[in-house]
Amino acid sequence: MALNPQTRSWLRTLLDDRVLFDEPMSRHTWFRVGGPADAYVVPERTADLVELVRRAASEGIPYRIVGDGTNLLVRDAGVDGLVIVLRACLREVAVTDRSGETVWVTAMAGARLQRLCRFAAEHGLEGMHFAVGIPGTIGGSVVMNAGTSAGCMADVVDTVTILFPDGATKVLPREQVRFGYRKFSIQEDRSGSEGWVVLGGGFRLRRGDPDRIQKRVIALLERRKATQPLQEPSGGCFFKNPSSGPSAGELIDRAGLKGSRIGGAVVSAVHANFIVNSGSATAADILRLRDRIREAVSKRFGVDLEEEVKIIGR
Repeated sequence: MALNPQTRSWLRTLLDDRVLFDEPMSRHTWFRVGGPADAYVVPERTADLVELVRRAASEGIPYRIVGDGTNLLVRDAGVDGLVIVLRACLREVAVTDRSGETVWVTAMAGARLQRLCRFAAEHGLEGMHFAVGIPGTIGGSVVMNAGTSAGCMADVVDTVTILFPDGATKVLPREQVRFGYRKFSIQEDRSGSEGWVVLGGGFRLRRGDPDRIQKRVIALLERRKATQPLQEPSGGCFFKNPSSGPSAGELIDRAGLKGSRIGGAVVSAVHANFIVNSGSATAADILRLRDRIREAVSKRFGVDLEEEVKIIGR
């Protein structure tokens, strides 16, 4: 939907130069593809974010929160409504209680996950090792329950702060949120609860030995560099791993698909669960290659791969 003149005027008044109209999402995703967002907004104040969500919800204007665009594929026709980015207004990371062996840390949704990992390492805190090297923001990592075989966000999240479409906020304890494999939901019975936004989280970490933690961080980063195509545009692991048996990457590799190409989209020769943009890919190229991969893996192994990358747009 195109934004009407009244909505555009409201956004300019509220945000000044923090709103870009018809902004190509190829500038804001790691895949480096994607058509224009009707409005790309980066509020500087939490109050502006609350007003954006409240008014958009009340007027039926579509809105979505986008972190760093790390695991996001935007279709070539673009995105309706508002794309809201939190990195300017919600970026604090701080220790809130370290009186015992458990150390409580608060991190806001717009802060990068790697900032929390560095913060933990610098303060000698255990618990975030699984996330070392994972890109993206705190908000995105909570919503995706980001993780590796060594752990996931569900292991450390203690509370989640939620903004609801009516402008109300609430801190939900761990018992009132649900984590699954690359999934997150809340247990909240209220009108309009589908349009909620994660504002931040409280994390339960442990005291540890700073030198040992730093050595582990370095080793994990080196392993990631050696096993993933980090220098090429991608959305990270494209498919979720099946609940049992070989990983998605193993299945794709065993299907002989490394190096497969459609247009500018290529199955990485380094890690088969990465589709990379060789420089000229469109979202349509990536989606066609996705379909080829799924068909080949299903035909050979009887496994239906499910996307881990989020796909949005018209």
